[in-house]
Amino acid sequence: ILGFSTPPGRLSMMAFILNALTCALGLLYFIRRGKQCLDFTVTVHFFHLLGCWIYNSHFPSTLTWWLVHIVCTALMAAIGEYLCMRIELREIPLGSAPKSNV
Repeated sequence: ILGFSTPPGRLSMMAFILNALTCALGLLYFIRRGKQCLDFTVTVHFFHLLGCWIYNSHFPSTLTWWLVHIVCTALMAAIGEYLCMRIELREIPLGSAPKSNV
């Protein structure tokens, strides 16, 4: 069903790309570490590969399937790492802590 020539194929590919974008936001919310984004992204896509393999009873062999998933893996990892690094590199406020009377 994945392909550039038919409207359902283009719609499926857009759904995969939107899923990668929303999962990148999930990495920001749940992981919050830039170094771990690639690990979690590859793990999620590996489990998706296993699920597709079990559901279809054969290993995915079409080129478009692999291209879409490689692009989505790279997109999810890159955007997730960018978002997590922005959070990690924020300035730490030093002057806003209350003074204690010791």
